[in-house]
Amino acid sequence: MGEAGVVPGAWSATREARSGVDQHWVRGIGGGDLVALVDEAQRANPILKASAARVEQAAALAKWAGADRFPSLGAGAQAIRQKQNFIGLPGGGGSSTSRSFGVSLDAAWELDLWGRVRAGAEAAGADAEAGLQADRALRASLAGQVAKAWLAVAESNEQVVLAERAVKSRAEAALLVRERFERAIADDGGSAAQVRLSETEWAASKSELERRRGERERALRQLELLLGRYPSGHVAGSARLPKLPPVPPAGLPSELLLRRPDVLAAERRLSAAGRRSEQAAKALYPSIRLSGGLGGATDELGEILGSSAGVWSLGAGLTQPLFQGGKLRAGVQRVDAEEREAAANLQRVVLDAFGEVEQALVAEAHLRRQEVELARAVELSREAAQRADEEFRDGTGGVLTYLAARDREVAAAAAWVALRGQLLANRVQLHLALGGDVVLHDP
Repeated sequence: MGEAGVVPGAWSATREARSGVDQHWVRGIGGGDLVALVDEAQRANPILKASAARVEQAAALAKWAGADRFPSLGAGAQAIRQKQNFIGLPGGGGSSTSRSFGVSLDAAWELDLWGRVRAGAEAAGADAEAGLQADRALRASLAGQVAKAWLAVAESNEQVVLAERAVKSRAEAALLVRERFERAIADDGGSAAQVRLSETEWAASKSELERRRGERERALRQLELLLGRYPSGHVAGSARLPKLPPVPPAGLPSELLLRRPDVLAAERRLSAAGRRSEQAAKALYPSIRLSGGLGGATDELGEILGSSAGVWSLGAGLTQPLFQGGKLRAGVQRVDAEEREAAANLQRVVLDAFGEVEQALVAEAHLRRQEVELARAVELSREAAQRADEEFRDGTGGVLTYLAARDREVAAAAAWVALRGQLLANRVQLHLALGGDVVLHDP
């Protein structure tokens, strides 16, 4: 929100305001392979299983709270067998045995004159709705985490390929430098330091290769954990970074408030807090409860339903809280403070949502410009390495220039791969920031 809490009419990072949101972004970024992984995570991730259980709990609690608005009805049955001994009577006394059977139907209902029960039921319902939105947000977040982990694997695969090429290239360079040194040593045309330098670069490239392989193994296991699998490192081993898809529609800032599940969840929590505040205030008012019963009793079980020995009752009770040591007043103060907290949390969530979109849009623009320049640097470094290689082989180029050109070629290529990974990961973040459901399969 802007100054004075006003929602801006457009994003500051872009004037693009096409409505809607790309709900198929998972397929757009990673195709069927990524869709299959996200689908597996949605089914098997233990965090989502726990979230689904919380949604069921909230729904059951809402149903339980709403039941207080209706009368309660219960049926009962009893059977009694009784024996009484008479001691001290003429003739030696005696005993008497009796039995009785009874059935009853009891009803009770609290008249919700002030709406206290209704407010509690509405609060529980709003909590259940907030839980549904929180589950939506968690599912979208998990899809984003899986996508980013898959992109990390893909980037690591490409970095490993580049590192392998660098090892091969520097091994060849070390061999060429040593051959040149050995041919020129008689007339002082070579340098032992240059030989050692080329061999140092070769050893460093092998160390870099192992580092890249380690990064790939960690990325593979992180992805498997998100999928709910044991982290064995056997997943998505051949993935490569995809092309960057078109920029999704950003829409208007006001649309975000109706679409982001975390914003909707925070709004529902505020609504629930408001209903609980109302419920606590109305707990200070009198409560009226109606009760009634109907039943019958007989000494023969077979006649229990047709017995004329029936009883019934009807009653009403009024209860007015007078003194509970300040308990009810303290309850009102507590829920009022909870409502203020929920309002502040809603404001924070809305500001965070706007900030995430703005930051992702700004990053998109800068990363794309950076990618253009870096792609040009990759091409120039490749040409420079080719020329340096030719000049070194025909004896017109120096060793240091030759090694430096090869190093810059490798470094530029690795930086370009990393930047492409950042662009794609930021695109995932932009989709998440814009909100909306994640659709994996067409209906």
